[in-house]
Amino acid sequence: MNILYLDENLLVVDKPAGLPVLPDGWEPDAPYLLKLLEEENGRLWVVHRLDKVTSGVILFARNADAHRALSLQFERHQVEKSYHALVNGQPKWKEHIARHPLRANVGHKHRTAVDNHSGKPAETEFKVLKRFSAQTLLEARPRTGRTHQIRVHAYALGHPLVGDTLYSAPPTDWIERPALHAKTLHVTHPIRGERLTFEAPYPEDFASALQRAEV
Repeated sequence: MNILYLDENLLVVDKPAGLPVLPDGWEPDAPYLLKLLEEENGRLWVVHRLDKVTSGVILFARNADAHRALSLQFERHQVEKSYHALVNGQPKWKEHIARHPLRANVGHKHRTAVDNHSGKPAETEFKVLKRFSAQTLLEARPRTGRTHQIRVHAYALGHPLVGDTLYSAPPTDWIERPALHAKTLHVTHPIRGERLTFEAPYPEDFASALQRAEV
């Protein structure tokens, strides 16, 4: 496990794809991130989550005071999260804010769906980072925290993530998961008050998919 930052209040790691943060309801005995980290670092408090299939920066609190302070930052939208996503197609825009209301756990595949009547408000800011012949690398900054939010908003805009067959992306051998990586996290230290920035490098599968897109 690649630890990005560790002190008496915070633990920040680069989560590998395929590992859930908490026990998986479908595979309760399978390994999960919190348990693996607590075996080495003692009790941890969950502040936010990443999907099982998503790689990248995630932070945990190491005591109750830090947990309260960090949770308050998230509630007040004082934490900035930036994801990189490789999507299918070429958006006509350079920057766009998606505001499709979302409803989670829909149907037997437990998808998240756009629901303009009963969905919860959701907002994601997208920015084009690089265009390829048939794909585009986007920066995504979620302003809310709905399940599968970035994936569904990209799909709703007509540009599903490469590898995201749950949301209608064409099958591919480029990557065995949705091409989504939690790249950076900006947060204020809960005790010292200084602004911190954490960044996770692309994992091998994401970097390989980008190389394929460049061809």
